Amino acid sequence: AVPGRTGMGLPVAVRDRVAAVHRGSALPERLRLYDGWAARYEQDVAALEYRAPHLAAASLAFAFPAPHTEARLLDVACGTGLVARELHRRGFRCLHGVDGSAGMLERARSTGLYQELRLCVLGRDPLPAPAEHYDAVTLVGALGEGQVPSTVLPELLRVTKPGGFLCLTTRSNPSNLRYKAELEAALGQLERSGAWQKLLAQEVEYWERAVTEEESTQGNGYISGVVYIYQKCPVPHLEEG
Repeated sequence: AVPGRTGMGLPVAVRDRVAAVHRGSALPERLRLYDGWAARYEQDVAALEYRAPHLAAASLAFAFPAPHTEARLLDVACGTGLVARELHRRGFRCLHGVDGSAGMLERARSTGLYQELRLCVLGRDPLPAPAEHYDAVTLVGALGEGQVPSTVLPELLRVTKPGGFLCLTTRSNPSNLRYKAELEAALGQLERSGAWQKLLAQEVEYWERAVTEEESTQGNGYISGVVYIYQKCPVPHLEEG
């Protein structure tokens, strides 16, 4: 075995940094971890072969009516801007981002891909936007155990225009299954209440490399994940009469 590498073929340091942010530490500690991770984040997720930004942007672009250039998008938990890069490649130009980590936002700012970036801790702060402001809202990679609570869904809906799109992702690895079940219950409840309709829920087997043997869904060294696309229901017009 190569020293400093695990059976999963990942450097130990990468594995430890990833594990640390998923451990469900208290909020201040978690934000500190993300601030500290910002400089190495992109090379770490490249080592993980993390495909969520690509998969989410491709799904949203497919669902979204052209042209993309005029659409206003909010990238929630934007991190260093991985999702923005993928959206930009698909013709989206008006991108706003929010994240709870100042260190991550600094990196995102340096990409030059965002028109606006704001600090916002999801689940604690409301989104810094008026109601029905965005044509689409993305939340990629942060809906998970120890990260963003599924209770943020109504807030995402609030800032989305009627008829607008929401693109969400979560992981299907063993330690996230309880969270995923809670998330899917909340997604379903909002659908039954007529708040939005589901356009896509795509399970992806090779989401990213697993950091431990136990987490590998099929024993193939990878964990799986899901991309969800929802469309906010337009306000029904009342019949005259």
